[in-house]
Amino acid sequence: MSTIAIIPARGGSKRIPRKNIKDFLGKPIIAYSIEAALASGIFDEVMVSTDDEEIADIALGYGAAVPFFRSPERSTDMAMTAPVLIEVLTEYKKLGRDFECCCCIYPCAPFISAERLREGMALLISKNVDSVLPVARFSYPPMRGLVIDNDKLRMKFPENYNVRSQDLEPIYHDAGQFYCMKTDALLREAKVFCENTLPIELSEMEVQDIDGIDDWKMAELKYKMLHHV
Repeated sequence: MSTIAIIPARGGSKRIPRKNIKDFLGKPIIAYSIEAALASGIFDEVMVSTDDEEIADIALGYGAAVPFFRSPERSTDMAMTAPVLIEVLTEYKKLGRDFECCCCIYPCAPFISAERLREGMALLISKNVDSVLPVARFSYPPMRGLVIDNDKLRMKFPENYNVRSQDLEPIYHDAGQFYCMKTDALLREAKVFCENTLPIELSEMEVQDIDGIDDWKMAELKYKMLHHV
């Protein structure tokens, strides 16, 4: 099946300036996503969708394609992932290229590996589902979570006060790394998490959301531990 890896990396980033190309242990963080996609050997095209010339130059330097730039409408703070992917697929179609499967790979996810990408695409095809994404279990059960209401602390779900944590149903969150999708499902549902979806469960050590500098530092520590650097 024809496949494309799409790495969405716009230039604007407010919390961490130039986040998508910021140095992460010796190279731009986007390089990890590009290198994993290329090393997987499963994609007919590995491209970066960006509105930024510097990001494009770095992407090209690491072996990705940048056949066109992202539109201004898809480059704002409010731009969602699915419309960006659909724009990319539409532009490729204008160039005479169609892909049966696509994989959205985030640019700030240095824990992505070629092995996980191959696992995701293999599940997508062999199980004939619409999408596959990595998830991680919440380390503390959200069903025993607390909220602050008028400066007072209370349980969000008080019915679980006397329920042991280990007796609650495990709840998972999106690992924020990649989404493998059938293109027709993406176009039909216009979302990356389709109705017919399978998970790949990751450990906490493989997952780190990077929204601020503290997150960035934690990601570097985890990476060093995982890769013994």
